Amino acid sequence: MNRSILEKYARLAIKTGINIQPGQIVVINAPLDCAEFARIAAETAYREGAGDVVINWYDELFQKIRYLNAPDQVFDSFPEWRRMLYVDHAREGAAFLSIYADDPELMREVSPERLARANKAKNTALKEYYERIMSNRNSWSIIALPTMSWASRVFPEDAPDKAIEKLWDAIIKAVRLDAADPVAVWKDHLKSLKQRLDFLNGHRFRFLKFHNSLGTDLTIELPKEHLWTGGADYTPEGVEFIANMPTEEVFTLPLRTGVNGTAVASMPLSYNGRLIKDFSLTFKEGRIVDFKAGEGYDSLKTLIETDEGSRYLGEVALVPADSPIAKSNILFLNTLFDENASCHLAIGRAYPTNLRNGIQMSQEELDEAGVNDSIVHEDFMIGTPDMDITGILPDGGEIPVFRNGRFAF
Repeated sequence: MNRSILEKYARLAIKTGINIQPGQIVVINAPLDCAEFARIAAETAYREGAGDVVINWYDELFQKIRYLNAPDQVFDSFPEWRRMLYVDHAREGAAFLSIYADDPELMREVSPERLARANKAKNTALKEYYERIMSNRNSWSIIALPTMSWASRVFPEDAPDKAIEKLWDAIIKAVRLDAADPVAVWKDHLKSLKQRLDFLNGHRFRFLKFHNSLGTDLTIELPKEHLWTGGADYTPEGVEFIANMPTEEVFTLPLRTGVNGTAVASMPLSYNGRLIKDFSLTFKEGRIVDFKAGEGYDSLKTLIETDEGSRYLGEVALVPADSPIAKSNILFLNTLFDENASCHLAIGRAYPTNLRNGIQMSQEELDEAGVNDSIVHEDFMIGTPDMDITGILPDGGEIPVFRNGRFAF
């Protein structure tokens, strides 16, 4: 990709994604394959007034070597220096930009148990960091760049060069980088998402009922003080940022014990470098009591059994079947994109920002309010073109929210 596009993308990520403030530290999490862009993003951040930039490099090919060859015990701990890289910078008010460009099937040969142990050790060590991120105490944003390995998974019928060209084209359109002024176009997009938020927050639904021909038949109870959010987020200081680019969703949190029925995945889930396909979850009083998978059952099992909170849901998100990413008809095998083509749910931790005054509450108060807690938060897609969603009001009245995969208002 030519430098002008990379510079345009970097400006969008720095100015609109994390919305850098004067003197702020910027931490960029970047795979080695995206080194050129990471350097351009760092240069852009300095030009926009960053106090400093830290690049946290990682190499997924080395990670695979480590998973296949290292002694078992190394997967039960997380290096203190790496923990402090995240936690110390978060405490200093840093903004975090992460580049998500992983090969969705790279870890196919790796034991799911090893992946789960390493993931649990990491999430436990970084609990303070993730709590800050999920409470919006630091601005953060996730973007994606195509890599040869990822592009070849998405477009396996094409030669590698052609595949990466097609993936670049899809990403450029998804993040509105093809506009003359993407920053201005994003402002208009956020306004349209706010209209949906105003409708949902104005009706104060007690339940949402989901149904489609794939087999999803699910009722989700919402906490009395739930809040729908989406598009832009805000730090306690009022700094606007966009956590996911692209983003087409509006979302809230379910009552921890208020989910009943069956959710059938409409897309594969790439989790820890392995694909989980053709899976479904059955809930009773919020808890996952049964699950099935045509492929990746062991990975799904390790995800669900991470801790007590990973047996419950932390998010319900609405995305119409005619969103720009859905209309591309591309299965990205990357949650950042696929979640913006489909209604989805998340296993694990809920965002305190989806509860009125949630970020001011202690963990005990959040527990009492029915907000799920976990060291994981993993989205999976359930939306289809025939998805119907009905909102149930506190007085029992019903209002169509989705009909045939699209908003009904």
